[in-house]
Amino acid sequence: MKNNMEQIHSLLGLAMRASKLVSGEDATMLDLKKGKLNLVIVAEDASNNTKKLFNDKSSFRHIECVQYSTKEGLGLSIGKGSRAVIGIKDTGFANKIKQLMD
Repeated sequence: MKNNMEQIHSLLGLAMRASKLVSGEDATMLDLKKGKLNLVIVAEDASNNTKKLFNDKSSFRHIECVQYSTKEGLGLSIGKGSRAVIGIKDTGFANKIKQLMD
């Protein structure tokens, strides 16, 4: 059986292929401001500025923001270069990922 981390990474990959996530700071911030996101994931090794920015903007909009994995790990899971921030658009994916993180 896969551990939770592997499951989360494969869910991120699935969400990516299903166009249910955005990645990168600009695209994520844009969708966050439009209220399109259900979960924001910030890499643990992202800059403190980035963490604070997304934490503040997310809590202001009552959207959960979690720190998870590394920029490299997030990028790999969605088949791209390193990513500091990922936004999950789909409620189902967001809930499943939150469940696995607990």
